[in-house]
Amino acid sequence: MALAGRKAQTILTQRKATPVVGNTSHETTVTSVEYEQVVRGLRPLVHRAISEASRERWWAERCRRAVNILVAFVGLVLIAPLMLFIAVAIRLTSRGPVIYRQQRVGLDRRSAERRSANGRRAQDVGGRPFTIYKFRTMRSDRGAVVQEQWASPHDPRVTTIGKVLRQLRLDELPQLVNVLKGDMNLVGPRPEQPAIASELGRQISGYAERHRVLPGITGWAQVQHHYDTCLEDVRRKVALDLEYVARRSLTEDFKIMAMTLPVIVFRKGAW
Repeated sequence: MALAGRKAQTILTQRKATPVVGNTSHETTVTSVEYEQVVRGLRPLVHRAISEASRERWWAERCRRAVNILVAFVGLVLIAPLMLFIAVAIRLTSRGPVIYRQQRVGLDRRSAERRSANGRRAQDVGGRPFTIYKFRTMRSDRGAVVQEQWASPHDPRVTTIGKVLRQLRLDELPQLVNVLKGDMNLVGPRPEQPAIASELGRQISGYAERHRVLPGITGWAQVQHHYDTCLEDVRRKVALDLEYVARRSLTEDFKIMAMTLPVIVFRKGAW
């Protein structure tokens, strides 16, 4: 990584912060001033990585996509019995659909000029919206108006089965279908809900840059940090996402996938 990237990484890792309420892990955090320093250091690396991906690294991107499709297909075949068991458990323990569908913000393929011109849209959420698939973990209230909001550790809507699925991250398994459809990769920044993404884009510098690559089921931010509980958490995760975008490669993706397994087994940051 270049000098600017190493300096940004130093800022991310050298400080200890007061733990988030309800979280006993002593993770590093980033103040707003330090975050701006991180973004300034990473932004040139991100832009260079994206530019290279559209020219010299065209074949590398195609290979990465082919590997994602292969792994997702094989994964779906191998875990089909587990997914069937989960589907039956959800159906028998609560009313509502087995699969939960929700709009998320995906890849932004626009050039800087086109993004500026699209500022005239009624709502520009930063990328192409797509439908994400998850196993339903909450009670289904068909008549209720559901607002887009952050997840919370003690959400009363979460079912008994849903709590277990969330702790083991098994509710994310249907997103392998999103990978096959081309909406996501196995590794990348986690996609956010449109209204939340739009608001965070206004509040956090550099947030839109994370949409320059396909979102992922897991990511560098997910194996390094707990669930978002405040704006400071989001800043740190965005910084980690930009760090990933700046240095992403198949080797990096396999490394993150390997790091995801202990996160699941030891329920790091899981609710």
